[in-house]
Amino acid sequence: MKKKLLSLLFLAIPFLTFAQEKGLDEKINDAFMPFATWWEGLVLTTVPIGEYNVPFVVILLVLGATFFTLFFKVPSITKFPLAINTVRGKYVDIEKHGVDKLYNNDEALAEEDILDTIRDESAAGEVSHFQALATAVSGTVGLGNIAGVAVAIALGGPGATFWMIVCGLIGMSTKFVECTLGVKYRDVGEDGTIYGGPMYYLSKGLKERNMTVLGKVLAGLFAVLCVGASFGGGNAFQSNQATVQLSSLLGLQGGSTGFIIGIILAILVGIVIIGGIKRIAKITEKIVPFMAGIYIVASLIIIFANFSYIDDAFGLIFEGAFSPMAGLGGLMGVLIVGFQRAAFSNEAGAGSAAIAHSAVRTKYPASEGVVALLEPFIDTVVICTMTALVIIFFNIDGSNLQSVFNYGAVEGSNVLITATGEQLGGVDLTSMAFDSVIPGFSYVLTIAIVLFAFSTMISWSYYGLQSWKYLFGKGKTADLVYKILFLLFVVVGAAATLDAVIKFSDAMILALVFPNMIGLLLLFPRVREEMKRYISAITKKKEAIEDGALDITDHM
Repeated sequence: MKKKLLSLLFLAIPFLTFAQEKGLDEKINDAFMPFATWWEGLVLTTVPIGEYNVPFVVILLVLGATFFTLFFKVPSITKFPLAINTVRGKYVDIEKHGVDKLYNNDEALAEEDILDTIRDESAAGEVSHFQALATAVSGTVGLGNIAGVAVAIALGGPGATFWMIVCGLIGMSTKFVECTLGVKYRDVGEDGTIYGGPMYYLSKGLKERNMTVLGKVLAGLFAVLCVGASFGGGNAFQSNQATVQLSSLLGLQGGSTGFIIGIILAILVGIVIIGGIKRIAKITEKIVPFMAGIYIVASLIIIFANFSYIDDAFGLIFEGAFSPMAGLGGLMGVLIVGFQRAAFSNEAGAGSAAIAHSAVRTKYPASEGVVALLEPFIDTVVICTMTALVIIFFNIDGSNLQSVFNYGAVEGSNVLITATGEQLGGVDLTSMAFDSVIPGFSYVLTIAIVLFAFSTMISWSYYGLQSWKYLFGKGKTADLVYKILFLLFVVVGAAATLDAVIKFSDAMILALVFPNMIGLLLLFPRVREEMKRYISAITKKKEAIEDGALDITDHM
């Protein structure tokens, strides 16, 4: 096994070197593009709905999320207060030690016995609820929230915002299901290291249901796809976009610019990922609030600066959601644009976030399931909606409400600017929108994009590593080989423009939905059982405190 892993590493080194040769990346790109196009077409296979062709993966995500939302009685609303209290640490005592030992009315424990329990017993896990949430959010919040949303609004009109929010709300239910299962079926190593994610709940969960072969096949498929996604969409694409933004901001040119920036990024990423999930969590819990805070504050400044247009903006959103403007493809077209952007952004149903959430310290899997509810809310309902409002305000004019570009005037991923006839990408359009109110904010936005890319890379390194270990074993050699390969792809992504490779790997992220969603639809009854167990523990604690039992929270 070690020889096999090392051979992969030696094959990657020449690829990194050759990527620097002028023209070779284009040759590789041209040779690989037909296969990448075929793979993307397979993953995004469309289903005709009336006059529209809708990607089947989007239908699967939306229908699955809708089912979970109804079955669990709209957890995005009913469990939201519980999610806030859980991530705040209100129930940390029972999550770490179990309610029966600490608040047992039937057999009262002396204070010294309770403190011995706290010292001797603790839940398996490596990170806190907040750290797990920050790691998972850092893996989803990225360029899609800035560039992708801008193009989606330009294409689908303001009404796409409404359906994007709806999809984000129902996607919260999917996150709840997959992350609860992630904790329930995780493996705990002898040294306390956690191994979790869809690979484990697909194999172990389906084995419980006498579907051993199906579980192994789906788990193996997920792991292979996740490794590929971590090298491409979760790594090379991110370093490529960060390099483009930095080069543009600093005015850097030259054949070695990308390579040098890639080396620097690889060193920074390496310092973090070598420390494992604990160091990743410590970094993301600082980066995520910082970068999200900057972006949200800037968005709020623009919203308040356009306060007089708020009624116009929301009028366009609701009117466009149910009565789309002419030329935008009708109601179904706007709905599809909104749902597709939200589904691709928060990755609810892809299962990747369950890998990060599995590392949490708790005895109750559902405790992390409710925390995971907050992830699509932050990613889609808050950050994506902020971007959408910024773009809508930017395009509002007191006389005709359509000043900068015409909704629907999108070619590929570029928006046609009415006055100049030039085409702008999503990042440039968003940057222009911020600069119109906050001059010079494009520089801050570039920093935010680099931070988004960096945090996404370190989170996806963990997702890929867990999948790699599932495939090749949990030894140190497997660990080291993956991390070196991952760092090589950071440099490759920054130094070369391998569109086909990135296109192929990006489609892998969406392909994760197929094996994962099958598992969720077969295992969701286990989530209901875990939710009842967690609620029962919270209720028992409350009753014990009300009856005057010892409150040991101060000793935690």
